Amino acid sequence: MSNPAFAAPSAYAYPLLLKQLLHTPLATAADQEIVYRDRCRYTYRDFRQRLGRLASALAARGVVPGQTVAVMDWDSHRYLEAFFAVPMMGAVLQTVNVRLAPEQILYTLNHARADLLLVNGEFLPLLAAIRDQLETVRGFILIADDPAALPAGFAGEYEALLAAARDDYDFPDFDENTRATTFYTTGTTGLPKGVYFSHRQLVLHTLATAAALGTAPDSGRLDRGDVYMPITPMFHVHAWGIPYVATLLGIKQVYPGRYEPDTLLRLIAAEQVSFSHCVPTILQMLLTSPAGQSADLAGWKVVIGGAALPKGLAAAALERGIDVFAGYGMSETCPILTLARAGSAGDAAAQVEARVKTGQPIPLVELRTVDEDLRDLPRDGRTAGEVLVRAPWLTQGYLDNPEAGAALWAGGYLHTGDIGSLDAGGTLQITDRLKDVIKTGGEWISSLELESLISQHPAVAEVAVIGLRDAKWGERPLALVVLKSGSSADAGAIRQVVQAAAEAGRISRYAVPERVDFVAALARTSVGKLNKKAMREAAGGG
Repeated sequence: MSNPAFAAPSAYAYPLLLKQLLHTPLATAADQEIVYRDRCRYTYRDFRQRLGRLASALAARGVVPGQTVAVMDWDSHRYLEAFFAVPMMGAVLQTVNVRLAPEQILYTLNHARADLLLVNGEFLPLLAAIRDQLETVRGFILIADDPAALPAGFAGEYEALLAAARDDYDFPDFDENTRATTFYTTGTTGLPKGVYFSHRQLVLHTLATAAALGTAPDSGRLDRGDVYMPITPMFHVHAWGIPYVATLLGIKQVYPGRYEPDTLLRLIAAEQVSFSHCVPTILQMLLTSPAGQSADLAGWKVVIGGAALPKGLAAAALERGIDVFAGYGMSETCPILTLARAGSAGDAAAQVEARVKTGQPIPLVELRTVDEDLRDLPRDGRTAGEVLVRAPWLTQGYLDNPEAGAALWAGGYLHTGDIGSLDAGGTLQITDRLKDVIKTGGEWISSLELESLISQHPAVAEVAVIGLRDAKWGERPLALVVLKSGSSADAGAIRQVVQAAAEAGRISRYAVPERVDFVAALARTSVGKLNKKAMREAAGGG
């Protein structure tokens, strides 16, 4: 064990700062590419110079440590630059969810006390609607792919400012517990809540995620030969933290801008993208789009998160040669907690079962399932309770909301609000959200399990199951079904899928829905998650 008394006077106390993630890629992969659509292509060496230029430009406009720089952009090389340069200055990066309602965006900017705003020209109309109500923002920088007139009151255009700035900015050392990022949850109740992460937390999350993905034995491995493209917005939990992992590994990165099926598929083919992550809706959209139906997607590795991976979607992806598997986390957990491990053994059905599992904890994650008194439940793969977690990168609370933070950490563990079970091998299976479980006939019915069953009907494209109040049973399940284009099915056929599972003893007889509604689309949150609160309200179920 080291003893500080014997440390050399000049020894360097190595802080865990985001800038340390750059050492290895700059030393070993300086000529590797970072690509933005068909608009921009440069090397990691160029990337480091642009980080210096961005920091110099921000400092020239008054940004100092502790201030907040907010970004409103689609997924781009510019966003990746902000991921690093802003926190490396000692400032705080706020990633603004551009899909929120204007009044919610205004709230998040004011609540985070943003000082400077980088805004894509596409969002200028939105900014115009809220600009007069911004309380702390004192400057604006325009982001534009093409030459554009500078709006009144803007300090400059991003590329022009970088071109005029020095690239030798000296990123300082400081306390690794300094706040690096802030963003806001996309819950369906109340105002968005601000979560925040320090340099230390982001670095540890990056290292643990890299270790988990890099040691996957048969499927889902991310290594230096991969080509990475996010299909999860960079404003949402740092695009699940994978841009930091990809940069650490020095792999080729491709940023698609706004998500358009044809563009995504073209980039996958042209840039040989081999690793991505997205919510189930995006993968479903890509597989069923006209271009996607004929695209060669074999060998593409895709982590599915943000919602449960339905068995029907997993089977469809595997048939196309996609190495699909589930991941699990939440905004408050930075986010990755678990990853599914499929292995190579077993038939197609066994592969589907393994890949839709919530997964095994990545390094440094401690999981528990507990009852209402926070007592640990058996790890038998069946007994379900609330999932609690500890890891060194979990948010320590909510920004300026100590009451909510105290509830989040009641008992010294972070409460996920999810119900799940753990098996003897440490694999977690989420069975539902506490707020979405259906209480009927004296039993708790998992809406996720029903959705996964119904998704396997060949005519079903998407499905959501919600509980509606019932005078006799407490609640009854309602299945909302989106059919595949050109396919047909009636309510009886959908009910029969669940009935067969009930008769086989795999699910409760109370789980068979009496009502099945066929809909054109399912209500979603701003980041593509199913919005079951909105569905219940629309269906009259409260």
